Amino acid sequence: MAWFLVEIRYVQEKLEDVRPRHRKFLSDLAEQGVVALGGPLGDGSGGISLYQAADETALLDVIDQDPYHLEGVVAERSVREFKPVIGAWLPKEA
Repeated sequence: MAWFLVEIRYVQEKLEDVRPRHRKFLSDLAEQGVVALGGPLGDGSGGISLYQAADETALLDVIDQDPYHLEGVVAERSVREFKPVIGAWLPKEA
């Protein structure tokens, strides 16, 4: 499994109506262990989420189902593989 950092920039006019469906979508993925964390940027211009997926193609299959994507809230999206090596959330090596 690989980690991916996804950053989106919002179409502000559509944001409020779609937000509850988007958050439910991410919450369900978090329960499945696909989303480690996610949330809006402090300035409200977009959001960042950290996902785990087999590869980028598998990730895109998932995030293309996000209501923000399906309902036109995403003005711009970047997907980058992330390789965490240090952090309290990482499993301890034996």
